[in-house]
Amino acid sequence: MKLSDQLALSSSEDLAWRVLTLVNVFRLLVPLLLTIPFLTLTPSPVGQFRPALFIAVSTAYFLFALGSIPAIRHHRPTIEIQTFVGACVDVLAIALLTYSSGGMGSGLGAALVLPIAAASFIISQRIALLVAALATLALLLQQGMTTLIGRGDAGDFTAAGIAGAVIFLMTLSIGSMSRSLRESEERVRLREVDAANLAELNQFIVQHLRESILVVDENDSIRLINESASQLLKHRTVQPGTPLGEISPRLLYLLGTWRAYSYDWQMSSLSMVAADGGSIVQPHFVSLDRESKGPTLVFLEDMTLIAERVQQSKLAALGRLSASIAHEIRNPVGAMSHAAQLLAEAPSLTPQEKRLTAIITNNGERVSTIIDNVLQLSRRDTTRQERIELNGWMREFLMEFRQTSQIGTDILRFNPTLSDLEIRVDPTHLHQLMWNLCENALKYGRTTTNPGAVEIHTGRIAVSERPYLEVLDRGPGIASPDAERIFEPFFTANKGGTGLGLFIARELAQCNRAILAYEPRAGGGSVFRLVFADPTRWEA
Repeated sequence: MKLSDQLALSSSEDLAWRVLTLVNVFRLLVPLLLTIPFLTLTPSPVGQFRPALFIAVSTAYFLFALGSIPAIRHHRPTIEIQTFVGACVDVLAIALLTYSSGGMGSGLGAALVLPIAAASFIISQRIALLVAALATLALLLQQGMTTLIGRGDAGDFTAAGIAGAVIFLMTLSIGSMSRSLRESEERVRLREVDAANLAELNQFIVQHLRESILVVDENDSIRLINESASQLLKHRTVQPGTPLGEISPRLLYLLGTWRAYSYDWQMSSLSMVAADGGSIVQPHFVSLDRESKGPTLVFLEDMTLIAERVQQSKLAALGRLSASIAHEIRNPVGAMSHAAQLLAEAPSLTPQEKRLTAIITNNGERVSTIIDNVLQLSRRDTTRQERIELNGWMREFLMEFRQTSQIGTDILRFNPTLSDLEIRVDPTHLHQLMWNLCENALKYGRTTTNPGAVEIHTGRIAVSERPYLEVLDRGPGIASPDAERIFEPFFTANKGGTGLGLFIARELAQCNRAILAYEPRAGGGSVFRLVFADPTRWEA
C-alpha cells in the first residue's frame, strides 16, 4: 500500500484513539473529584452508605485508568477490545460508586452517559447497545439492592429507568451520527487518496517525460524541474529552490529577454548549449500569469534530437537545389580548370604565371569538392566516416592552409591539450568545415588595430568526455542579435558574404553527429566550438 493510502486510512483511527484518550482522562478525574468531597466534607455527599467499598472502588478505578495509558499510547490491544473492556469497567465502577453513595439519589448514575456515548462512537452499534443494556441493568440492580436494605426510595427506580433510557437514546443517536461521520470520512479519505495518487502520478509523469521542463518563479528560482531538464542544464540532479542563474546564466538571460519582449519573433531562434557541450537547446517560455512577470513554465527542446527528425526533409530540399545548379557550376569550373591546365603547359610561362595557374587549378578542384559535399548533405548514407587522430590531422591541415593562405605559425596557432585524441568523422567534411572556420577567423577575427593570432584548441569536454575542437580569435566578435542567426542560410552581417558558409559548416557537422556552436570569448572575440560524437558510440 502506498504511503498516501496508509495516511488516509489511519485518519479515522486517530480520531477514535483520541476519543478513547479523553474517556480515559474522564476515568482519572472521576475518582479524584469524588474522593475530595468524601474526605473533606462532613457529612459526605458521596460514599456515606458504604465508605470502605467507595474507597476500594475509587482506588481500583483510578489504577485501571493509569494502567490504560500505556495501552492507549501503544495502540495495543485493538481499540475495539480496549473500548469494550473499558466500558464494562465504567459500568461496574460507577454502579458500585452509586450503590455505596445511597443509590440514584446521589446523582452518580448519570456519570455513565459520557463513557457509554463515547463507546458508541468507537465500537459497532450492536456492541454499543449491549453495553447500554448492561449499564441500564447495573443501575436498576444497584437501586434494587439499595431499596432492599432500606436505604433507598422506591421513586429512585424511576430515575434509574430514565437514566437507562437516556443512555439508550444517546447510544442510538451517537451511533447513527458516527455512521454518517464515518461514511463522510470515508468519502473524504477516498478523495484524499485519489488526490494523493494523482499528485504522485503527475510527479512521476513530469519526472519521466522525455521533454525537459522546469518552472521558474517570479524571483528566478527553480520551483520544479524534471530529470531530463536537470541533465541538460547541469548534467546532474538540480534541487528545487536553486537560483536559475547558478544553474544556467544563459537561460536566465533568455528568460529576462522573453519577459521584456514576450512576442518578439526573434525569440524563435534563441538557443543555448547544453551542460555537456554536445547539444543545442532551444527554450520555450509559457507564462503562468497574465502579465508574464511571475512564474514561468520553460520547455527545453534538444535541437539535436529534433534535427535528427527533420534533417532528412531539409537535406532533401537542399539536395534538389544543389542538383539543379550543380551542372551549371561544374561546367564553368571544369572549363576554368581545363584552361588552366593547358595554360600551364605553355613553355614561355614565368614562375609567377605558373604559380597563378596552379592556384587556379587547386581552387577549381576545391570548388568541385565543395559541390560534391553540398550534394552529400542530402544523403547521409554517403558520409564516409573514419577513425582519425585529431591532433595529427590538424597539423597536416594547418600546414596546407598556411601554405595556401601565405601565413605563418604566429598568425594561426595550434594548441592541443591532449597528445592522443581520436575522433570518428568524414575527413573531407572536416576539411571543408575547418577551412571555412579558419578563413572566417582570419578575415573577420583580426583587424588592423588588433591583429591578434587565431588559435585552435583541442581537448575533451569535462562532463561528457566528448572530444572537441575550438577556433578562437580576438576580433570584434558578433553582435548579440546576429549571434542567434549566424547559422541560418543566407544570413550574413558582412558585405560580400553569401551567408552559406556557417550554415554548410553546421550541416556538415550534423552529418557526422557533431555539434558546431558559437559563443563570445571572454575578453573579446569569438569561439567556434566543434564537439564530436563519442567515437565508440556510433560505431556499428
